[in-house]
Order: sequence, then C-alpha cells, then structure tokens
Amino acid sequence: MIIVIDALNQSNHTRTLRDMHRLRARVFRDRLGWDVNVVNGEERDRFDKLDPAHVVSIDADGDVVGCMRLLQTTGPHMLADVFAPLLDGEPPLRSALLWEATRFCVDTEKLASGRGPNTISGVTSEVMIGAFEYAMEAGVEDAVAVIDPVMNRVLKRSGNAPYDYLGSPKAVGKVVAMAALMDCSPERVERIRDYAGIHHDVFLEPVDGVLRDTEQTA
Repeated sequence: MIIVIDALNQSNHTRTLRDMHRLRARVFRDRLGWDVNVVNGEERDRFDKLDPAHVVSIDADGDVVGCMRLLQTTGPHMLADVFAPLLDGEPPLRSALLWEATRFCVDTEKLASGRGPNTISGVTSEVMIGAFEYAMEAGVEDAVAVIDPVMNRVLKRSGNAPYDYLGSPKAVGKVVAMAALMDCSPERVERIRDYAGIHHDVFLEPVDGVLRDTEQTA
C-alpha cells in the first residue's frame, strides 16, 4: 500500500522516512555502486531539502519496499542541475504542471520475481499508480524522469511507456541515461493497473483522519 509523505505530514512519518532513505542507500550505493551521500545508513541529497513528495510502498509487515520522489520543476531539480547535458543545450522544461520523478527504487532482496502484490513488478506498478494518481489530484499533467534503457523497457512492457524524450541519450557514469516524458492521465494509470492486475485503491487509509507511524504517538 502507498503512503505519500510531504512537507505537511512528514512529522507523522519519521520512521517510514528513515526506512525509505535506508532502502535508497542499499539500492543506490550498495547494489548499483552510485556515488551518493550516505550518512548513518541513509541516502540523501540536496533535493531532499526542497520539500518533495515521497511516494512510499509499505508491505503487510509495515516495511518500506519501494519509493519514488516527486519534485516540482519550477525550481532546482535533477534534470536541470545534474543531468543538463542530456538536453543537448536546450533549457529544461519548467512548469507547475510538470513534476520530476527521481530516486525510484524497490527492495529486490525482499521482493520476489514474477507478478503479484509482493513482487518487484507488483510494487513497481503500485508506486507508479500512486505517483500518477497523486499528481493528477494535484493538477499535474506530465512527469519527467531520467531513466536508463533497462527502465525504459520496463516502462514499455508495463503499459507505462514514455510518450516522448528530451534531448538525446548520453553516457552517465557506467550507464546510458535519457530524459523521458510521461503524461499523468487516467488512461496511463488504467494501463498500468491492467498490466499488474491492481484494481483496488492503492493508498493506505488514515486512522482518525491522520496516518502515523506505529511507533509514534499523537
């Protein structure tokens, strides 16, 4: 199930945020070998200080098994300030109706292969559904993400193919990166749901109107 954590409710989800940043450290530093900043086992960067929204997948045990970060493009964001060479000299798109999706990852050590709620594919689809539905509710029309060819194939296979790309693919470190555009639309969400067999509401219901980590008190 999905929790969206932003500047308004992050004080209610300190444990979940901690576990999310620890998952990011395990994926981006330990598994992928990226040069990222890890302190006390948690991966964070300067964009985490800009009040992004974090779309977090929680399994039945209450563990964080997937996440994605959503950030407005009207200010600093990774495509503009880190991956600008992908744009071939063109200025980055900036709009209140366009959000950037970054730091997507899933817990491949805990999740199984195949399809279903406790699989890599299932959690990937759940995070995508949660992100697009949350964005649409906020009036956002499009999302941009820096992806690699493997993720591009995953998106195409799961009914979530980009509708366009910005600039051209470039080698970034050990991988090729590209900037992909995706519309935030009911049609896209429906395609992902059909692929994954997810037809229920993916968001956790709040308790007494406010959802909190179980270790916290009111």
